[in-house]
Amino acid sequence: MNLQQGGVIGITCPSGYVSAERIQYAITVLERWGYKVKVGKTVGNEFHYFAGTDHERLADMQAMLDDPEIDAILMGRGGYGMSRIIDDLDFNAFKARPKWVCGFSDITVLHSHITATLGIPTLHSPMCGAFKPETENEDYLLSLKRALAGEPEQYIIPAASFNKSGRGTGVLTGGNLSLLVHMIGTSSDVDTKGKILFLEDLGEHLYHIDRMLLQLKRAGKLDGLTGLVLGGFTDLQDTERPFGQTIEEIIWDKVKEYDYPVCFNFPCGHQDVNYTLALGMRHTLTVNAGGAKLVR
Repeated sequence: MNLQQGGVIGITCPSGYVSAERIQYAITVLERWGYKVKVGKTVGNEFHYFAGTDHERLADMQAMLDDPEIDAILMGRGGYGMSRIIDDLDFNAFKARPKWVCGFSDITVLHSHITATLGIPTLHSPMCGAFKPETENEDYLLSLKRALAGEPEQYIIPAASFNKSGRGTGVLTGGNLSLLVHMIGTSSDVDTKGKILFLEDLGEHLYHIDRMLLQLKRAGKLDGLTGLVLGGFTDLQDTERPFGQTIEEIIWDKVKEYDYPVCFNFPCGHQDVNYTLALGMRHTLTVNAGGAKLVR
């Protein structure tokens, strides 16, 4: 799956609408990286909120999965819509010839489905909107370039007051919290036992986060982990009567009884600095008083 110079990256929009102009700079940068780009029919297409009807988005995603010339698939954006088409996708050609699937947010559905049903690694990564003249040389964007090429990665994270020390090794899984909860009980639901779990979210009320974490816990998703990595929880909201806990306190209450390492403030998620994580691959998480380290 590791891309060589001259490899082809397909761009598609299986969820929300994105304009063709918004992905143009991504094409420019990917070509500077030495790759060729094939743009799908859903880029610039729109049907209400979505980048086309369910049928159109399904057909474009299927074409990307099946096309033997395409070596990786980068999503134009997330939003919502992946779960409307996931059960109708045919992964036979993809299974025979895997390729990197890159994106985050609503693309968590696709990541988790591939992990749960095929065990093939995917990249939780920036999407086309992250490619801008002012970000082109930022290390977090270059982390996608390194991951596409299959280079090993090591992330060093500063200490955080709610971190829990320890060391654990396991396959990394996870993504957007609300989507992971949404998939419990479906064929896309990932078994988290023995894995390092990554979580992030955007724009939720604090009590929503509390409720979703309780759902994960009651479903056994927080039991038996080898590590927990918390990314960005951004643009959170509170109710008129305050919930009474910070996001860190909400999370800590759900995991304080477990003995695996916990890392807060990992630079990944719905935020400007969004590093790439190779889901479905073995990592080692080490957390101590000096900070945390995640190594693949």
